[in-house]
Amino acid sequence: MEFMTGLKRTHYCADLRLADAGKKVTLCGWVQRQRDLGSLIFIDLRDRTGIIQLAFDENTDKAVFEKAASARSEYVLAAVGTVRERSAKNAEIPTGDIEIDVEELRILAKSETPPFEIIENCPTAETTRLKYRYLDLRRPDLQKNILLRNKVAKITRDFFYDNGFIEIETPMLMKSTPEGARDFLVPSRLHNGTFYALPQSPQLYKQISMVAGFDRYIQIARCFRDEDLRADRQPEFTQIDLEMSFVDVEDVLEIIEKYIHTVFKEAIGVEIPEKLPRLTYAEAMDRYGSDKPDTRFGMELYDLSDEVKNSEFVVFKSALEAGGTVRAFTAKNAVKTLSRKEIDKLTETAKGIGAKGLAWIRMTDDGIASSFAKFMTEDEMAAILKKAGAEKGDVVLIVADRKKSLVLSVLGALRCEVARKLDIIKEGYNFLWITEFPFFDWDEDAQQFVAMHHPFTSPLDECIPYLESDKASVRAKAYDLVLNGIELSSGSIRITNPELQDRIFRLLGLSEEEANEKFGFLLGAFKYGAPPHGGMGIGLDRLVMQMIGAESLRDVIAYPKLKDATEPMTNCPSEVDQEQLDVLGIEIKKTPEA
Repeated sequence: MEFMTGLKRTHYCADLRLADAGKKVTLCGWVQRQRDLGSLIFIDLRDRTGIIQLAFDENTDKAVFEKAASARSEYVLAAVGTVRERSAKNAEIPTGDIEIDVEELRILAKSETPPFEIIENCPTAETTRLKYRYLDLRRPDLQKNILLRNKVAKITRDFFYDNGFIEIETPMLMKSTPEGARDFLVPSRLHNGTFYALPQSPQLYKQISMVAGFDRYIQIARCFRDEDLRADRQPEFTQIDLEMSFVDVEDVLEIIEKYIHTVFKEAIGVEIPEKLPRLTYAEAMDRYGSDKPDTRFGMELYDLSDEVKNSEFVVFKSALEAGGTVRAFTAKNAVKTLSRKEIDKLTETAKGIGAKGLAWIRMTDDGIASSFAKFMTEDEMAAILKKAGAEKGDVVLIVADRKKSLVLSVLGALRCEVARKLDIIKEGYNFLWITEFPFFDWDEDAQQFVAMHHPFTSPLDECIPYLESDKASVRAKAYDLVLNGIELSSGSIRITNPELQDRIFRLLGLSEEEANEKFGFLLGAFKYGAPPHGGMGIGLDRLVMQMIGAESLRDVIAYPKLKDATEPMTNCPSEVDQEQLDVLGIEIKKTPEA
C-alpha cells in the first residue's frame, strides 16, 4: 500500500464534465468495479458524489497498468490523469461522456471481499448491512439520504438565524421528569444512588430560556426516549426545537409555515403552499379517524347511527343503546380487491385494535352481499347505501361500539390499510395542521383524566371557566403538523400564570409537594417574570424520511438501532465490568425472561 505524499485531490469524481476535457486532475475514491479486457482496463472509481471511469491502455505506463490490473472491489485509490471524451458513452451516469486517462495510480488501501455488494437498493438483509454499517453507508442511495439530511440541517439553521432565533445548547444530563415515555437514566459516580436522565426533549430548558430573555430559541437537539421502536421511531432522534416569547398560536404556526415552504423549496425543489390547511382535532377524528390523517386520498368516515337507530341487528343496537356510535367508510371500486378473504383479514386487524368485529357490504355484479343484510329491512339497507354513496363495485366497511373513540381509531387504521391495498395513495406532500387538541385524556386503566400533553400546555381561554366542571370538553392551545399521515411536529402555547398552573396541577392529581419535586426549578423561574411563550419540536429525521419517501428512519440516520434497540455494528447495549458497577454503587439484578 502507498501514501498520499505529494498528491492532493483536485476534484470529486462526479464534479467533472465534458467541458473539463484536457484538464489534469487528481481523484480519490473506492473501486466500484474493475473490468480487465486484456489490453484495456477500466475502473469505476466512486466517492460520495458519484462515479467516474478510469482508463488504462497500451499507452499507460507498465507499472501503472499492473497496479490497475491488481485493483479489486473497494480498494482505495488515488489517480492522476487527464480528462478526455469517452468513445463509448454511458448516459446512465452524469460523468458518462468522459473518462480519466491515468498516468499515475496509487493503491492507498486494500479491501477484503465485502459481505455484500455496494450498490443501490442492496437486497442483503438489513441486520447484516447494519453489522457492516460502514460499508452500507458507502451505498450511493444511502449517502444521498445522509447528504440531504445535512443540507436540511444547514437550511434550517440559516432560516432560523435569518429570522432572529438564537441557538442555545441545553444539557444532555438533566433531571428525570415525566414526559410521557420512559427516561434513559445515567447513574452518578459522585452521588451514588442518584441519576441523571437523557432528555426526551429540551422542553423545560427552552422554557427557562424564555424566562432568561432569549425570546427566540432554536436548537437542533438530540433527544432520547426509552420506548418500543417502529419504522418512524428510534430511541435517539433529532429534533428541530424552537420556542418564542410574546406570541400566541398564530405566530408559531406562521413561522413554521414559512420554514416548511423554505426547506422544501431549497432542499428538494418542491413548492409547498405558504398557508397550510387546518383541521381541529375533533374534525380530524370525525372525518379520518386519526389525529394525524393521511389526506392524499379520500374515503372519509361518516356516521350511520341515525340510519340504523331502529335496527334489530344486535351489534348496532347494543352499541347505540350504550350511548355509542355506528360509523363507516366507502371504498370505491374495491369489490375485486376486497374479496371475502381480504375482508376476513381486515376483520382480524380490526379485532387486534380493539373492535368486536367488522360489518361489511360488497356491491357485486350479482347484487348486494353483506355480513348483516338478513337482520335489516329493505328500507334500512337502502338508507345505509344512500348515506354511503355505494354503487356497484364498492365496498362499505362498518364498525359499531359503545366507545366512539374506539370506533374512529379502528376505522382510521382500516382506511389507511384499504388505501394501500387499492393503491390509491397519491404522490405528493400533503401537510395539515391539527389544532385544539383535548386538554385532558381519559385513562381507562386509572379511571381518571390525565394531561394529553405535558402539564405546562395552556388551555384555550374560553375553556378555563369549566376546567373542573367539564374536563372532557376542555381544549388546549396545542397543535401538530402532519405530513402524509405522519406526525411531523408537536407544540403548544405554555402556561405562565402561576395560579392557573397550580389549578392544572391539582386537576391532574399533583400535590404542591409533588409539583415542586418534579418541576420546582421551572416553577421557581416563573416567579421572576415569565413572558407568554410557546413553541414546538419538528422531527428532523421524520422530515427527511418524508422528503425522500423512505419507509424507515433507519434510512436517514447514519447509525440507527434495530427494532429491539440494539446496534449490531458495536454490539450495544453491552455488559460492563464489575469495577465500573462498584464505582457507581450499582448491583445488577437480572430480569427473568418472559
